[in-house]
Amino acid sequence: MEQASWVPSSVDLDRPSAARMYDYFLGGSHNFAVDREAAKSVEQIFPGMSGAARANRSFLRRAVRYLLSQGIDQFLDLGSGIPTVGNVHEIAQQTNPAARVVYADVEPVAVAHSTALLADNPLASAIQADLRDPDSVLGNEEVRSVLDFDRPIGLLMVAVLHFVPDEDDPAAAIARYRDVLAPGSFVAISHASWDGVSQEGRESGEQVNAIYRRTDSPLVLRTGAEVAAFFTGLEVVEPGVVQLSEWRPDSDDAYISAYAGVGRKV
Repeated sequence: MEQASWVPSSVDLDRPSAARMYDYFLGGSHNFAVDREAAKSVEQIFPGMSGAARANRSFLRRAVRYLLSQGIDQFLDLGSGIPTVGNVHEIAQQTNPAARVVYADVEPVAVAHSTALLADNPLASAIQADLRDPDSVLGNEEVRSVLDFDRPIGLLMVAVLHFVPDEDDPAAAIARYRDVLAPGSFVAISHASWDGVSQEGRESGEQVNAIYRRTDSPLVLRTGAEVAAFFTGLEVVEPGVVQLSEWRPDSDDAYISAYAGVGRKV
């Protein structure tokens, strides 16, 4: 298959990508036939997947606006994915034109498109890095040139930790980021869960998992208690770690089995 000019040569067009599938669910155009095929297979099993993606995007918007209201003017978005409408820099800079944003993702297409999108924005940047390796993110020169770690930062991990298996110790990675952040910083997380899912739904979920195992990001759904544990060492803000649609709602988002929360470093 011939690759478009904006696609890095390292991209395997014969293997679906979770990030590009998410782009498809959101109505984006930076995905390939193999991604659309996998995404459509997921939708056949779970017709609500596009609504789930939009609900997560809505939480991202609400979380960023909340952090802005708390005086946060710089953001580090881990596992940011392929940029579509409603990116962090668009939300933040609409309220505060001086807001700074760094996107980090392991997916080369996400980084390539983000870099092109941000070419004329000196206050936002994108790097290719794996959130499971905090030192590679935190020590990146681009990250350090855009963000001031002596001041509070909004750290975003939206719809990404359920792609990090237990053996990669996501809790340790989160703790490493938390320890580097200045007091007054915030951490926002959303995470898919099995809680409240019927047996029939779980069987469908296993079929969805089988599709994601074809990507480089198999799904790992966790309980509400496990998601809440990711906020260890942080002061969780109201309304707590709750169902995603219940976190400071401002619209009628579709219900999905996922948890969301925001914690503040004191």
